[in-house]
Amino acid sequence: MARTCGFAVTIALATVLSVASMGQVIELQQAIVDVFNSAASAVVHITVRGTAEDFMMQPVPVEGSGSGFLYDCSGNIVTNFHVVEGAEEITVSFDRVECCSATIVGLDPSTDLAVIRIAEQDLAVPLQLADSDEVQVGQFVVAIGNPFGLEQAMTFGIVSALGRVIQSPDGRFVGEAIQTDAPINPGNSGGPLLDLEGRVIGVNSQIISPVRGSSGIGFAIPSNTVVRIADELIANGRYPHPYLGLNGYGLTPELIQLFRENDATLPLERGLMVTRVVAEGPAMVAGIQAAQMVLEVGAFDVPVGGDIIVSIDGVAVESMLDVVLYLDLETSVGDTVVLGILRDGESLNVPVILGERPDAIS
Repeated sequence: MARTCGFAVTIALATVLSVASMGQVIELQQAIVDVFNSAASAVVHITVRGTAEDFMMQPVPVEGSGSGFLYDCSGNIVTNFHVVEGAEEITVSFDRVECCSATIVGLDPSTDLAVIRIAEQDLAVPLQLADSDEVQVGQFVVAIGNPFGLEQAMTFGIVSALGRVIQSPDGRFVGEAIQTDAPINPGNSGGPLLDLEGRVIGVNSQIISPVRGSSGIGFAIPSNTVVRIADELIANGRYPHPYLGLNGYGLTPELIQLFRENDATLPLERGLMVTRVVAEGPAMVAGIQAAQMVLEVGAFDVPVGGDIIVSIDGVAVESMLDVVLYLDLETSVGDTVVLGILRDGESLNVPVILGERPDAIS
Protein backbone atom coordinates (compact mmCIF):
# COMPACT_ATOMS: atom_id res chain seq x y z
CA MET A 1 0.00 0.00 0.00
CA ALA A 2 2.95 2.33 -0.61
CA ARG A 3 2.14 5.85 -1.80
CA THR A 4 4.11 8.03 -4.03
CA CYS A 5 9.46 18.73 17.76
CA GLY A 6 8.37 17.76 20.60
CA PHE A 7 9.58 14.51 22.23
CA ALA A 8 8.05 12.78 25.26
CA VAL A 9 9.98 10.20 27.29
CA THR A 10 7.50 7.44 28.14
CA ILE A 11 7.69 4.34 30.27
CA ALA A 12 8.45 2.39 27.10
CA LEU A 13 11.51 4.51 26.36
CA ALA A 14 12.62 4.46 29.99
CA THR A 15 12.54 0.65 29.88
CA VAL A 16 14.67 0.64 26.73
CA LEU A 17 17.20 2.98 28.29
CA SER A 18 17.56 0.72 31.30
CA VAL A 19 18.40 -2.44 29.32
CA ALA A 20 20.04 -1.21 26.11
CA SER A 21 23.65 -0.34 25.42
CA MET A 22 24.48 3.27 24.57
CA GLY A 23 24.93 2.26 20.94
CA GLN A 24 21.45 0.75 20.84
CA VAL A 25 19.96 3.83 22.49
CA ILE A 26 21.61 6.11 19.93
CA GLU A 27 20.35 3.86 17.13
CA LEU A 28 16.79 4.00 18.46
CA GLN A 29 17.02 7.75 18.93
CA GLN A 30 18.16 8.20 15.35
CA ALA A 31 15.33 6.01 14.07
CA ILE A 32 12.81 8.23 15.86
CA VAL A 33 14.47 11.39 14.53
CA ASP A 34 14.38 9.92 11.02
CA VAL A 35 10.65 9.21 11.30
CA PHE A 36 9.96 12.82 12.18
CA ASN A 37 12.21 14.18 9.47
CA SER A 38 10.62 11.99 6.80
CA ALA A 39 6.95 12.20 7.86
CA ALA A 40 6.31 15.56 9.51
CA SER A 41 6.17 17.51 6.25
CA ALA A 42 3.10 15.49 5.20
CA VAL A 43 1.25 16.00 8.51
CA VAL A 44 -1.11 18.97 8.52
CA HIS A 45 -2.79 21.23 11.04
CA ILE A 46 -6.49 21.56 10.26
CA THR A 47 -8.48 24.57 11.46
CA VAL A 48 -12.26 24.51 11.09
CA ARG A 49 -14.74 27.33 11.51
CA GLY A 50 -18.49 27.25 11.77
CA THR A 51 -21.42 28.64 13.73
CA ALA A 52 -23.36 27.51 16.77
CA GLU A 53 -26.16 28.92 18.89
CA ASP A 54 -25.47 30.61 22.22
CA PHE A 55 -27.76 30.50 25.25
CA MET A 56 -29.88 33.24 23.64
CA MET A 57 -30.31 31.04 20.52
CA GLN A 58 -28.20 33.51 18.55
CA PRO A 59 -25.58 32.34 16.02
CA VAL A 60 -21.99 32.70 17.22
CA PRO A 61 -18.76 31.76 15.45
CA VAL A 62 -16.93 28.66 16.68
CA GLU A 63 -13.50 27.33 15.81
CA GLY A 64 -11.77 24.00 16.30
CA SER A 65 -8.66 22.22 15.16
CA GLY A 66 -7.16 18.81 14.57
CA SER A 67 -4.62 16.98 12.48
CA GLY A 68 -4.45 15.05 9.24
CA PHE A 69 -1.95 13.74 6.73
CA LEU A 70 -1.41 13.85 3.00
CA TYR A 71 -2.79 10.63 1.53
CA ASP A 72 -1.90 10.94 -2.14
CA CYS A 73 -0.44 13.24 -4.78
CA SER A 74 -3.87 14.64 -5.69
CA GLY A 75 -4.09 16.74 -2.53
CA ASN A 76 -6.34 14.35 -0.61
CA ILE A 77 -5.87 14.51 3.17
CA VAL A 78 -7.15 11.94 5.66
CA THR A 79 -8.46 13.09 9.02
CA ASN A 80 -11.22 12.24 11.52
CA PHE A 81 -14.88 12.86 10.78
CA HIS A 82 -15.26 14.57 14.15
CA VAL A 83 -12.50 17.05 13.27
CA VAL A 84 -14.41 18.48 10.28
CA GLU A 85 -18.00 17.73 11.29
CA GLY A 86 -20.18 20.75 10.68
CA ALA A 87 -17.32 22.80 9.26
CA GLU A 88 -18.24 25.80 7.11
CA GLU A 89 -14.61 26.71 6.43
CA ILE A 90 -11.51 24.49 6.56
CA THR A 91 -7.93 25.77 6.50
CA VAL A 92 -4.85 23.56 6.24
CA SER A 93 -1.33 24.38 7.43
CA PHE A 94 1.85 22.50 6.48
CA ASP A 95 4.93 22.74 8.70
CA ARG A 96 3.56 25.68 10.73
CA VAL A 97 2.74 27.66 7.58
CA GLU A 98 -0.89 28.27 6.58
CA CYS A 99 -1.30 26.80 3.13
CA CYS A 100 -4.78 26.97 1.77
CA SER A 101 -8.45 26.22 2.13
CA ALA A 102 -9.76 22.68 1.83
CA THR A 103 -13.03 21.16 0.68
CA ILE A 104 -14.70 18.01 1.98
CA VAL A 105 -14.40 15.04 -0.37
CA GLY A 106 -16.25 12.47 1.72
CA LEU A 107 -17.34 11.67 5.26
CA ASP A 108 -17.94 8.43 7.11
CA PRO A 109 -19.11 8.98 10.71
CA SER A 110 -19.39 5.22 11.29
CA THR A 111 -15.59 4.88 11.17
CA ASP A 112 -14.84 8.48 12.22
CA LEU A 113 -12.94 9.07 8.99
CA ALA A 114 -13.02 11.91 6.48
CA VAL A 115 -11.13 12.98 3.37
CA ILE A 116 -10.60 16.65 2.55
CA ARG A 117 -8.78 18.05 -0.48
CA ILE A 118 -6.55 21.01 -1.28
CA ALA A 119 -5.79 22.27 -4.77
CA GLU A 120 -2.14 23.25 -4.17
CA GLN A 121 0.71 21.92 -6.29
CA ASP A 122 4.23 20.86 -5.27
CA LEU A 123 3.05 19.15 -2.12
CA ALA A 124 5.07 17.04 0.30
CA VAL A 125 5.53 13.34 -0.34
CA PRO A 126 2.38 11.50 0.85
CA LEU A 127 2.78 9.11 3.75
CA GLN A 128 2.96 5.39 3.12
CA LEU A 129 0.47 3.11 4.84
CA ALA A 130 1.55 -0.13 6.46
CA ASP A 131 -0.47 -3.34 6.70
CA SER A 132 -2.13 -2.99 10.10
CA ASP A 133 -2.69 -6.75 10.25
CA GLU A 134 1.09 -7.02 10.76
CA VAL A 135 1.17 -4.68 13.77
CA GLN A 136 2.26 -6.33 17.01
CA VAL A 137 1.70 -5.50 20.67
CA GLY A 138 4.88 -4.02 22.09
CA GLN A 139 6.24 -2.49 18.88
CA PHE A 140 7.42 1.10 19.03
CA VAL A 141 5.22 3.81 17.51
CA VAL A 142 5.21 7.59 17.21
CA ALA A 143 2.33 10.02 16.86
CA ILE A 144 2.68 13.31 15.00
CA GLY A 145 0.05 16.00 15.23
CA ASN A 146 -1.00 19.30 16.74
CA PRO A 147 -1.98 18.74 20.39
CA PHE A 148 -3.74 21.75 21.93
CA GLY A 149 -2.85 23.69 18.76
CA LEU A 150 0.90 23.19 19.18
CA GLU A 151 1.93 22.38 15.64
CA GLN A 152 4.35 19.66 14.55
CA ALA A 153 4.63 17.77 17.84
CA MET A 154 5.77 14.16 18.09
CA THR A 155 5.33 11.64 20.91
CA PHE A 156 6.68 8.14 21.38
CA GLY A 157 5.31 4.91 22.85
CA ILE A 158 4.31 1.37 22.09
CA VAL A 159 1.31 -0.53 20.78
CA SER A 160 -0.48 -1.45 24.00
CA ALA A 161 -3.20 -3.71 22.59
CA LEU A 162 -4.90 -4.74 19.36
CA GLY A 163 -8.47 -5.49 18.37
CA ARG A 164 -10.10 -2.87 20.56
CA VAL A 165 -13.67 -1.79 19.81
CA ILE A 166 -14.37 1.95 20.04
CA GLN A 167 -17.58 3.90 19.57
CA SER A 168 -17.90 6.08 16.49
CA PRO A 169 -19.49 9.54 16.39
CA ASP A 170 -22.80 8.18 15.07
CA GLY A 171 -23.12 5.67 17.92
CA ARG A 172 -21.89 2.67 15.93
CA PHE A 173 -18.61 0.87 16.48
CA VAL A 174 -15.14 0.65 14.94
CA GLY A 175 -13.41 -2.71 15.32
CA GLU A 176 -9.73 -3.69 15.30
CA ALA A 177 -8.66 -0.33 16.78
CA ILE A 178 -5.04 -0.03 17.89
CA GLN A 179 -4.42 1.00 21.51
CA THR A 180 -1.25 2.95 22.26
CA ASP A 181 0.42 4.67 25.19
CA ALA A 182 2.07 7.26 22.92
CA PRO A 183 0.72 10.52 24.39
CA ILE A 184 -2.31 11.67 22.38
CA ASN A 185 -4.16 14.85 23.31
CA PRO A 186 -6.96 17.00 21.88
CA GLY A 187 -5.66 18.30 18.55
CA ASN A 188 -3.92 15.01 17.72
CA SER A 189 -7.19 13.68 16.30
CA GLY A 190 -6.85 12.76 12.64
CA GLY A 191 -3.06 12.63 12.74
CA PRO A 192 -1.00 9.54 11.96
CA LEU A 193 0.28 6.83 14.28
CA LEU A 194 3.48 5.60 12.62
CA ASP A 195 5.89 2.71 12.92
CA LEU A 196 9.64 3.30 13.05
CA GLU A 197 9.81 3.01 9.26
CA GLY A 198 7.63 6.12 9.02
CA ARG A 199 4.58 4.24 7.73
CA VAL A 200 1.05 4.96 8.94
CA ILE A 201 -0.39 2.11 10.99
CA GLY A 202 -3.42 4.05 12.17
CA VAL A 203 -5.26 7.37 12.47
CA ASN A 204 -5.36 8.72 16.03
CA SER A 205 -8.98 9.09 17.00
CA GLN A 206 -9.82 8.82 20.71
CA ILE A 207 -8.42 8.83 24.22
CA ILE A 208 -9.69 7.64 27.57
CA SER A 209 -8.97 10.35 30.12
CA PRO A 210 -10.81 12.01 33.02
CA VAL A 211 -9.04 15.31 32.28
CA ARG A 212 -9.18 15.49 28.44
CA GLY A 213 -5.42 14.97 28.34
CA SER A 214 -3.20 11.96 27.77
CA SER A 215 -3.50 9.24 30.38
CA GLY A 216 -1.66 6.64 28.34
CA ILE A 217 -4.75 5.15 26.69
CA GLY A 218 -5.27 6.26 23.11
CA PHE A 219 -6.88 4.58 20.13
CA ALA A 220 -6.14 4.69 16.41
CA ILE A 221 -8.27 3.50 13.51
CA PRO A 222 -6.16 0.82 11.76
CA SER A 223 -4.54 1.62 8.42
CA ASN A 224 -6.30 -1.22 6.59
CA THR A 225 -9.64 0.33 7.56
CA VAL A 226 -8.34 3.75 6.51
CA VAL A 227 -7.42 2.51 3.02
CA ARG A 228 -10.76 0.73 2.56
CA ILE A 229 -12.80 3.77 3.60
CA ALA A 230 -10.65 6.57 2.17
CA ASP A 231 -10.40 5.05 -1.31
CA GLU A 232 -14.18 4.79 -1.48
CA LEU A 233 -14.67 8.33 -0.16
CA ILE A 234 -12.30 9.66 -2.81
CA ALA A 235 -14.02 7.71 -5.57
CA ASN A 236 -17.65 8.24 -4.56
CA GLY A 237 -17.84 10.67 -1.64
CA ARG A 238 -19.35 8.09 0.70
CA TYR A 239 -18.81 4.58 1.98
CA PRO A 240 -21.63 2.01 1.58
CA HIS A 241 -21.84 -0.11 4.74
CA PRO A 242 -23.19 -3.67 4.40
CA TYR A 243 -26.50 -4.46 6.03
CA LEU A 244 -28.52 -7.52 7.06
CA GLY A 245 -31.67 -5.74 8.22
CA LEU A 246 -32.29 -7.46 11.53
CA ASN A 247 -32.10 -6.85 15.27
CA GLY A 248 -31.65 -9.24 18.16
CA TYR A 249 -30.18 -9.87 21.58
CA GLY A 250 -27.33 -12.07 22.65
CA LEU A 251 -27.94 -15.13 24.80
CA THR A 252 -25.62 -14.12 27.62
CA PRO A 253 -24.95 -16.31 30.68
CA GLU A 254 -26.82 -13.76 32.79
CA LEU A 255 -29.88 -13.96 30.54
CA ILE A 256 -29.79 -17.76 30.47
CA GLN A 257 -29.67 -17.77 34.27
CA LEU A 258 -32.63 -15.38 34.42
CA PHE A 259 -34.63 -17.74 32.19
CA ARG A 260 -33.77 -20.70 34.41
CA GLU A 261 -34.76 -18.84 37.56
CA ASN A 262 -38.17 -18.26 35.97
CA ASP A 263 -38.63 -21.87 34.85
CA ALA A 264 -38.10 -20.96 31.19
CA THR A 265 -35.64 -22.58 28.85
CA LEU A 266 -33.92 -21.68 25.62
CA PRO A 267 -32.73 -24.21 23.03
CA LEU A 268 -29.17 -22.84 23.06
CA GLU A 269 -26.85 -21.16 25.54
CA ARG A 270 -25.14 -18.92 23.01
CA GLY A 271 -26.12 -17.09 19.86
CA LEU A 272 -28.25 -14.16 18.76
CA MET A 273 -32.03 -14.34 19.15
CA VAL A 274 -33.57 -12.49 16.19
CA THR A 275 -36.27 -10.15 17.47
CA ARG A 276 -36.99 -8.12 14.32
CA VAL A 277 -36.38 -8.27 10.59
CA VAL A 278 -36.74 -5.13 8.50
CA ALA A 279 -39.49 -5.25 5.89
CA GLU A 280 -38.04 -6.05 2.45
CA GLY A 281 -34.54 -6.08 3.94
CA PRO A 282 -31.89 -8.70 3.10
CA ALA A 283 -32.73 -10.90 6.09
CA MET A 284 -36.47 -10.93 5.33
CA VAL A 285 -35.83 -11.66 1.65
CA ALA A 286 -33.66 -14.61 2.70
CA GLY A 287 -36.41 -15.95 4.97
CA ILE A 288 -34.93 -15.18 8.40
CA GLN A 289 -37.69 -15.33 11.00
CA ALA A 290 -38.10 -12.90 13.90
CA ALA A 291 -39.45 -13.63 17.37
CA GLN A 292 -43.02 -14.91 17.30
CA MET A 293 -44.02 -14.33 20.92
CA VAL A 294 -43.15 -12.46 24.09
CA LEU A 295 -42.26 -14.36 27.25
CA GLU A 296 -42.60 -12.81 30.70
CA VAL A 297 -39.31 -13.44 32.47
CA GLY A 298 -39.36 -11.91 35.91
CA ALA A 299 -40.04 -8.21 35.45
CA PHE A 300 -39.17 -8.30 31.75
CA ASP A 301 -41.03 -9.09 28.54
CA VAL A 302 -38.55 -10.96 26.34
CA PRO A 303 -39.19 -11.71 22.64
CA VAL A 304 -38.61 -15.40 21.88
CA GLY A 305 -39.41 -17.97 19.23
CA GLY A 306 -37.42 -16.51 16.36
CA ASP A 307 -34.34 -17.83 14.58
CA ILE A 308 -31.18 -18.00 16.68
CA ILE A 309 -28.09 -17.01 14.70
CA VAL A 310 -25.05 -18.94 15.85
CA SER A 311 -22.55 -18.05 13.10
CA ILE A 312 -21.79 -15.94 10.03
CA ASP A 313 -19.66 -17.69 7.44
CA GLY A 314 -18.65 -20.15 10.13
CA VAL A 315 -17.61 -17.44 12.61
CA ALA A 316 -19.39 -17.73 15.96
CA VAL A 317 -21.93 -15.01 16.79
CA GLU A 318 -22.99 -14.11 20.33
CA SER A 319 -24.25 -10.52 20.03
CA MET A 320 -25.36 -7.80 17.62
CA LEU A 321 -21.91 -6.27 18.06
CA ASP A 322 -20.38 -9.46 16.66
CA VAL A 323 -22.65 -9.15 13.64
CA VAL A 324 -21.94 -5.46 13.03
CA LEU A 325 -18.16 -5.85 13.35
CA TYR A 326 -18.05 -8.89 11.07
CA LEU A 327 -20.06 -7.14 8.38
CA ASP A 328 -17.93 -3.98 8.46
CA LEU A 329 -14.56 -5.73 8.70
CA GLU A 330 -15.07 -8.73 6.43
CA THR A 331 -17.79 -7.96 3.88
CA SER A 332 -19.04 -5.47 1.31
CA VAL A 333 -22.45 -4.56 -0.08
CA GLY A 334 -23.56 -7.28 -2.52
CA ASP A 335 -21.60 -10.08 -0.83
CA THR A 336 -23.40 -13.26 0.16
CA VAL A 337 -22.94 -14.41 3.74
CA VAL A 338 -24.15 -17.70 5.18
CA LEU A 339 -25.99 -17.47 8.49
CA GLY A 340 -25.88 -20.57 10.65
CA ILE A 341 -29.18 -20.62 12.52
CA LEU A 342 -31.27 -22.77 14.81
CA ARG A 343 -34.98 -22.86 13.91
CA ASP A 344 -37.45 -25.07 15.78
CA GLY A 345 -34.60 -27.31 16.92
CA GLU A 346 -33.18 -27.70 13.40
CA SER A 347 -29.78 -26.36 12.33
CA LEU A 348 -29.88 -24.54 8.98
CA ASN A 349 -27.48 -22.59 6.78
CA VAL A 350 -29.19 -19.61 5.17
CA PRO A 351 -27.45 -17.53 2.45
CA VAL A 352 -28.18 -13.80 2.61
CA ILE A 353 -27.19 -11.19 0.01
CA LEU A 354 -26.07 -8.09 1.89
CA GLY A 355 -27.72 -4.78 1.09
CA GLU A 356 -26.57 -1.25 1.79
CA ARG A 357 -27.33 0.13 5.23
CA PRO A 358 -29.81 3.01 4.95
CA ASP A 359 -28.51 6.31 6.35
CA ALA A 360 -31.52 6.52 8.63
CA ILE A 361 -30.68 3.24 10.39
CA SER A 362 -28.94 3.80 13.71
